[in-house]
Amino acid sequence: MDDVARIAGVSVSTVSHVLNGTRKVNPTTRERVDAAIVEIGYRRNVVARSLAAGRTHTVGLSIAALTNPYFGSLVYAVEQRLSEAGYVLILGDSHDEPRSERRVVDSLLDRQVDGMILAPAAGSQESTIPEIMHSGTPLVLIDRMLDLPCDQVGPENDESAYQLTAHLLDAGHRRIAIVRGIAGISSTTERFDGYARALADRGIEPDPRLILDGRSNVEVAETQVLELMSNPDRPSALVSMNNSMTIGALKAVRALGLSIPMDLAFVCYDDFEWSDLFEPRLTAAAQDVQTIGRTAADLLLGRIEGREDAPRSIRVPTTFTHRNSCGCTSPVPER
Repeated sequence: MDDVARIAGVSVSTVSHVLNGTRKVNPTTRERVDAAIVEIGYRRNVVARSLAAGRTHTVGLSIAALTNPYFGSLVYAVEQRLSEAGYVLILGDSHDEPRSERRVVDSLLDRQVDGMILAPAAGSQESTIPEIMHSGTPLVLIDRMLDLPCDQVGPENDESAYQLTAHLLDAGHRRIAIVRGIAGISSTTERFDGYARALADRGIEPDPRLILDGRSNVEVAETQVLELMSNPDRPSALVSMNNSMTIGALKAVRALGLSIPMDLAFVCYDDFEWSDLFEPRLTAAAQDVQTIGRTAADLLLGRIEGREDAPRSIRVPTTFTHRNSCGCTSPVPER
C-alpha cells in the first residue's frame, strides 16, 4: 500500500479508502490509485486480513470418490450455497480411506478453515471426527449419518431401499439380488436393512449368495455381477445401491449378452441426469442432491455465525422414479 500511495501521490489512508470503500474518494484521485494498483500488480493480503479478523471465510469439505457423479453434484450444491454467502470452498478427496481422510482433515485444520463438512469414511467416528470436534471447528456431516452430537444431513436410505425391493416383489420376483456399498458406512447398512426388511415382510430370508459387495466401485460391482449372472441359478431381479455400482452392473449384464428387463429386472438407488436417454430407462430412487448440499451448507453457516441451538439431524426424502428397467408398467404403490 505504501508503494501504491507513493506512485499515486496520495496518502496510505486514501489507498485504504479506495480498496475498502470506507470513504468517498475524488474520482480523479481514485483513477490514479487504480492505475498505480495495476502498474505494480498490487493484491490485498487476504490471509493477513483474515488472521487479524479471526476468520478466513473458507470452508473445508472432505468427501469420497469425486469421480462418482452423485458426489460431484453434491460438491457443486455445497459450493454454490457457500459462494452466495461469501465463502470459498477448499476440497479434499478422502478416497473413503481413514488415513487419506486424516491427511485431508489435518490439512484443512492447518489452513484454519472457519468450518468443515465431512462425508465420513469408515472409522471416522474413532479417528478424524474427535480431532475436528476437539479443535472447536464447526462441523456438519453430510450423506452419512452417525450417532454423534453434531449437525448432519443425508438422504433417506432404509425406506427408499425398502420401496425399490418391494416394487420388485410386487411384480412377482422372489430371488432378488443386491449390490451393496462399502462396509462400515451408515448408508450401506441402512440401504441393506431396507432391502432385508422388504424381503422379511414377504416371509423371505435373504440368500447370502445373492448379496454382493460392490464396495461402491464400478469394476468391483462389474466383477461381482458377472460371476453371479453367469450361474445357471441366477436371480430374476437385481437392486443396485449406488450409481457407481449401477454402471458396473450394467456393464456386466451387457458383457453377458443379457437383456434388461427381459432377462433381469433392474432397479437402483441414485438416479442419473441422463437416465431417460438410453435403454433400459432406469427405475430409480432419486436423491435430492441440491437440497442435501444446500442444507449442509446452511447448517454450517449457522454454526459459524454462532447459533447455539441443539444439533440437527435432517433426512431428505428420495423420489421414486418409475421407468422400464424393472419390467413392469405400473408405478410403485403408495406406502
